[in-house]
Amino acid sequence: MSSIPRLDRPSAPEAPALHARAMDNLRFIRETMERAGAFTAVSGWGMCATGVLAVGAALAAGSDPTSARWLQAWFLALAGSLLVSGWATVRKARAARMPLLTGPGRKFLLGFSPPMLVGALLTVVLVRAGQAALLPGAWLLLYGTAVMAAGAFSVRVVPALGACFLLLGAAALFAPPPLAHGLMVVGFGGLHLVFGVAIARSHGG
Repeated sequence: MSSIPRLDRPSAPEAPALHARAMDNLRFIRETMERAGAFTAVSGWGMCATGVLAVGAALAAGSDPTSARWLQAWFLALAGSLLVSGWATVRKARAARMPLLTGPGRKFLLGFSPPMLVGALLTVVLVRAGQAALLPGAWLLLYGTAVMAAGAFSVRVVPALGACFLLLGAAALFAPPPLAHGLMVVGFGGLHLVFGVAIARSHGG
């Protein structure tokens, strides 16, 4: 009688290899979908410029939030930051062919704008009430809220930046005015510079 040929079974190690490849593919698909639904046009270099303007404002303003010079210096820094960072973000979005008013860009703006509007209204109220010493904490908290809310539709480093601002704001709210001013410099100056460089290097400018 002729012997019946035996079929060779596949070697056992191939099953883990197939599983590993499948997991890699799923991870790639998930990361691709996350990037497709995220607003990646946040400008790291624009953020660095904001940090430089904040440091300049801190040097010019002094450490007394109740003085007119302090308010003027920070308002000028805010206006300059909006212009520079806005221009840089629009430029980056155009280069990436990413619309600003639809899709992730629209969600980013809708998350960012309300806390900033609240910050503007509270600024007027606190200054009129003679409570300008509370502005550093309020500004840090509301800016952190805006960045975290908008960061839900952006890359992961953006909400992390917002969380850092929230921590500084909580500390500044209960700190004496000179220390609160110093925390503002750490936030609007230092954090913008550190995170701005990280975003520019990892996400194309």
